[in-house]
Amino acid sequence: MDILQLPFLGHAVWLWLVFGGVVVTLLALDLGVLHRDGGEISVTESLWLSAGYIAVALVFGGWLWWQVGPQQGMDYFTAYAVEKSLSLDNVFVISLVFAAFAVPRQYQHRVLFWGILGVIVMRALLIGAGATLVQEFHWILYLFAAFLIYTGVKMLWAADHAPDPMRNPVLRLIRRVVPVSEQLHGNAFWVKRPDGHGRMRRLATPLFMALVTVELADLVFAVDSVPAVFAVTADPFVVYTSNIFAILGLRALYFALAAILHRFAYLKYALALVLVFIGGKIIAAELVGKIPSAISLAVTFGLLAAGVLFSLWKTRGAVVIKPAGQ
Repeated sequence: MDILQLPFLGHAVWLWLVFGGVVVTLLALDLGVLHRDGGEISVTESLWLSAGYIAVALVFGGWLWWQVGPQQGMDYFTAYAVEKSLSLDNVFVISLVFAAFAVPRQYQHRVLFWGILGVIVMRALLIGAGATLVQEFHWILYLFAAFLIYTGVKMLWAADHAPDPMRNPVLRLIRRVVPVSEQLHGNAFWVKRPDGHGRMRRLATPLFMALVTVELADLVFAVDSVPAVFAVTADPFVVYTSNIFAILGLRALYFALAAILHRFAYLKYALALVLVFIGGKIIAAELVGKIPSAISLAVTFGLLAAGVLFSLWKTRGAVVIKPAGQ
C-alpha cells in the first residue's frame, strides 16, 4: 500500500502533508521574504497580509470540500469562523502584553512570529488529546459544553475588566529562576552581560518575557477555543487545520486592528454569546438532533456582526488610541 494513502487521525497521510506544506510555505514567505529585515509593519501592509491569510484559508476549505466532501468542508468553514472570532479576544490581550513590556512596534512582529510556532505545536498536542478523549468518551462533549457556557457567562460578567498580564504566576516564577534584563536589547530574546565578578551572565530580555506571556495567553484561549471547535466537529483534521489557519493570520490581524481596538469595545460581549451558543448547541443536539453547520455558521456571523456594528456605533467619534509600543 502507498504510504501516502495510509490513514492518520482519520485521513490519508497525503492530506496532512499538503496542509503542512501550505503552512511551511506561508511561514517561510512571511519571515524569509516579506519580513527579512524585521521592520515595522504598517496598517496597510497588515490589512493586505490579513486578507491574504484569509484567502488562503478559504481556498483550502474549498479544496477540502472538493477532496473530502461537503460535510467536512462546511464543518471546516464553521470551525474556522468560530476560531477566527475567538482569536479576536486574543488580539486585545496581545495589545496589553506589548504595552506592559513596552515592546516597540518594530519588534512586535518577531514576538508574534515565534509565538505562532509555539502555538502550532501546542495546539497539535491539545487537539490530539481532545480527539482521543472525544473518541473514547463521547460524554466529555457535555463537559466541554458546560465549560463553554460557564466561560461565556464569566466573559459577559467580566467584559469590562482588562486582565493584567504582569500578574501571571508563571512570569513571577520565571523571574525567580531566570535573570531578566531591565531593558530591551533590540530584537534579542537573550543577551550576555558581565555579572560584576568578571564572568558573563546570560539574561532574558523583556522581549522574551513578552513572548512567554503571549504563549501563555494562547494556552488560556486554547482551553476555550479547542472545545468550541470540537463542538462543531470531532474530525481532528478539520479541527487542527481550521485552528492553525485562524491563528496564522492573527499577527497580521493584530497590526491591522491595534490602532482601532478601542472601536471594538463591545465585541467581547458578542464573543461571550458565541461561546454560550456553541455550548448550548451541544446540549440541544441531544434533545432535537445535531444542528446543521450552516446554522451554526450563520449564528456565529450574526453575533459577531452585531457586536462589531454596535461597537462602532457606540464608539463613534472616539479619540484614536495609538498601538502599544508606539
